[in-house]
Amino acid sequence: MPARITTPFDARSTADEVSEGVDLTGKRIIVTGGASGIGIATTTALARRGATITVAVRNTDVGRDVMQRISQESGNKTIDVRELELTDHASIRRFVDAWDEPLHLLINNAGVMAIQDKILSQVWEAQFATNHLGHFVLANGLHRWLAAANGARVVSVSSSAHLFSPVVFDDINFSFRPYDPRLAYGQSKTAVILFGVGASRRWADDGITVNTLNPGAIATPLQRHVGGKLATPDDQQKTAEQGAATTVLLAVSPLLHGVSGRYFNDNQEAEVTHHRPEDLTIFSTKVANYALDEDNADRLWKISQAAID
Repeated sequence: MPARITTPFDARSTADEVSEGVDLTGKRIIVTGGASGIGIATTTALARRGATITVAVRNTDVGRDVMQRISQESGNKTIDVRELELTDHASIRRFVDAWDEPLHLLINNAGVMAIQDKILSQVWEAQFATNHLGHFVLANGLHRWLAAANGARVVSVSSSAHLFSPVVFDDINFSFRPYDPRLAYGQSKTAVILFGVGASRRWADDGITVNTLNPGAIATPLQRHVGGKLATPDDQQKTAEQGAATTVLLAVSPLLHGVSGRYFNDNQEAEVTHHRPEDLTIFSTKVANYALDEDNADRLWKISQAAID
């Protein structure tokens, strides 16, 4: 087993603190969902470091308003907004086909949480389709441009909710199980981590590193389906800037050079747990062993690839 990665930062560190001293001038970055929640804090921190940023969003009018504010605050004029609907593969293809330059950083930040009724999006359950499959299609479509950057990074936002459920390969769509929004969300976030494991192995020779993270408990529009902010202990709540820190750390810190296929929490690589999901809580800082399992990653990759072929 490789040594566990630790850093000087902690749960209270901010995105600005973990990226201090990093110059991103000339670096091309895509942030999905960069105009909402911790995506705003992520985009703002990267803009302050001089990056050229494309924010991929469903609602471009809202996206442009937010990016105008970020541009004014950061002084960075190299931010643009493009339409992307992660549950619509035609939308993803249009986005990919319009991209024509090396891509240094892809941040898979967009997501949905705890949709209360089972919704199928192009065959797949909506949370799985959005949180995992849409980003799988996007990253694979942009692969040649990531490889062209000679040292690109892919960072995907998962959640401690992955501890609620592994990917149930024989019933991803809840065709035979009663639909449970919490389990569906957890399964989708496990899939996000498994994508990182699978991509890190497949793309290593292209110089691409892929890591995932739990941002922590932050009050954002993501919780709209569960009545607002989850009942989080006060000492575990984070600001958006703190929640974006681990994303930005994985994205730009020299401390993570060459590190790939791992899952981070509070700016540290998470410890692996073998406990049953019912013995854990959403506030755990650990990562389930099934989420890092290479056989699970390979099985998910094949299913995901077949879904887009």
